[in-house]
Amino acid sequence: MPQTLLLTGASSGIGKATALLFAERGWSVVATMRTPSKAGAWAARPNVHVLPLDVTDPESIRAAVAETVRRFGAIDALVNNAGYGMVGAFEASTSSQVLRQFATNVFGLMDLTREVLPHLRERRKGVVVNVASMGGRITFPLYSVYHATKWAVEGFSEALCYELEPFGVTVKIVEPGPIRTDFYDRSMDLVTKAGLTAYDAFAAKAMPNMQKAGATAPGPEVVAKVIWNAVTDGSRRIRYQANSAPILALRRLLPDRLFMAVVKAAVLR
Repeated sequence: MPQTLLLTGASSGIGKATALLFAERGWSVVATMRTPSKAGAWAARPNVHVLPLDVTDPESIRAAVAETVRRFGAIDALVNNAGYGMVGAFEASTSSQVLRQFATNVFGLMDLTREVLPHLRERRKGVVVNVASMGGRITFPLYSVYHATKWAVEGFSEALCYELEPFGVTVKIVEPGPIRTDFYDRSMDLVTKAGLTAYDAFAAKAMPNMQKAGATAPGPEVVAKVIWNAVTDGSRRIRYQANSAPILALRRLLPDRLFMAVVKAAVLR
């Protein structure tokens, strides 16, 4: 009997690539997204089932999990992929914008995980993969709130490993670096504040360089393969990198001030 993957944020980018890869390799894929009508022809595959799921809506979460278990009998892997990037000077942000960023990237991930855990715990097996970012271990200018969410995902995931290990459930963190997806355009929330121009010159230097990193990066299929390995390798390994290993290694080796100087040289040149 095929194993079942429950996946969020599957309408495009990393989520879509992951859904396709698991489907091609024989899994039953429950590909969730806020607007199922956005799914393309790929979602018509016989082992792909598209469901509506908004991670900021608890009832939507409960309904999607219940339908997945009803239809397939079990959830073997949960991949928390839904998220977006809030970008801009922190001073320009509002409390509601910050809350929305955390509601999607952190609280929604937690709420869906909490809903699935009783099922995994009772079966005494399963894998939870949280798609964080290299931005959960390093930082760049103008991404302060986004980084805060990804650092939160890292800490939550690592601590959860201890709690779930006695029940045979593993938690994995996938840390993508720059990946060519709509993260850098459609999925980006650029914050501004009327009359606040103090950061304009800084942003004018930084943003084009960071956008260029995304435009020249590998596609989401690279991350999908890493997610596949995280789900299927049977190990207790926690962290997996995707186009991020060199910079994360550099972060471990260099002291804070020197690493930040490297970032400034790259971003503000």
